[in-house]
Amino acid sequence: MVLCAFLHINARRELNCLLKITIVMNNLNNKVAYITGGSKGIGYGIAKTLLDNGMKIAITSRNIKTTREASESLSTDTSKVLPLESDVSSLASEIKAVEAVTAHFGQLDVLVANAGVGHFVSIEDLSEADWKSTIETNLTGVFNSVKASIAALKQSKGYIITMASLAGTNFFANGAAYNASKFGLVGFTQAIMLDLRQYGIKVTTIMPGSVATHFNNHIPDDSDAWKIQPEDIGQIVVDLLNMHPRTLPSKIEVRPTIPPK
Repeated sequence: MVLCAFLHINARRELNCLLKITIVMNNLNNKVAYITGGSKGIGYGIAKTLLDNGMKIAITSRNIKTTREASESLSTDTSKVLPLESDVSSLASEIKAVEAVTAHFGQLDVLVANAGVGHFVSIEDLSEADWKSTIETNLTGVFNSVKASIAALKQSKGYIITMASLAGTNFFANGAAYNASKFGLVGFTQAIMLDLRQYGIKVTTIMPGSVATHFNNHIPDDSDAWKIQPEDIGQIVVDLLNMHPRTLPSKIEVRPTIPPK
C-alpha cells in the first residue's frame, strides 16, 4: 500500500514536471521577432526557423524590393511576416522600423540584430569610408536597433540576440575593421546584458565561424556543405528562446564540426 502511494506520488511529480517543461518549450506561438538584415543569409535562416516554430516576424534590409521578395518566399500571410526597409546605421530609421513592427503586430518580443558588412584589406589599403561603413553597420547599427527596441522589450520582458562572430575573439590579417567591429559588439552585448536583465530582458551574443551565406559577395554552393548553415543558427535562436527563463547563455561560440581539408 505504501509502495503504491509512493509510486503514485512520484508519477504525479513526473507528470507535473513534464507539463512545466511543455509550457516552457511551447511558448513561441505568436511571439514577434524583429530581424535586421533578414532578407538573406543568417537573418533569412533565422526568420524561416522562427516562422516554422509559430512566431511572427519582421525582416529588414536597406532595399524594400529585396525585403519584400524575401518576405514572400517565407510566407504570403501578412499577419505573420512584415517586410520593412531600414538602414541600421540610422537611429531614426530603426525607431521607425520598430514602431512599424509594434503597430502591425501589437508587440515586440525578440530583437535579432543581425545586419552586418565586411571589408577585408590591410590597414594600409583600408579606406576611411570602408572603416566607417563597417563600424556604423556592425557596431553602431546594433546600438541603434537596441535603443529603438528597449521600450517594447521592457513591456514583453523580451530577448535581444546579437550576431557577432568568432572574429570577435580571434584576430586575423586584413581584418582590422571587421575585428574591431565584432570585438566591440561582443563587449557591447555583454555590457547591455548586465544593464537590461533587471527589466527581465535577456541578452545573448552568438559568435559563428564559417557560415554558408552571401556574406562579402559569396554565392553559396555545394562546396559550402562543411560550413554552418543559416538554419543551424536559426535552431540556436529557437533553443535560446525555449530555454528555461532562469538560465541565460550570454555568449555562444559556434563553429563547423570539421574544417575543410
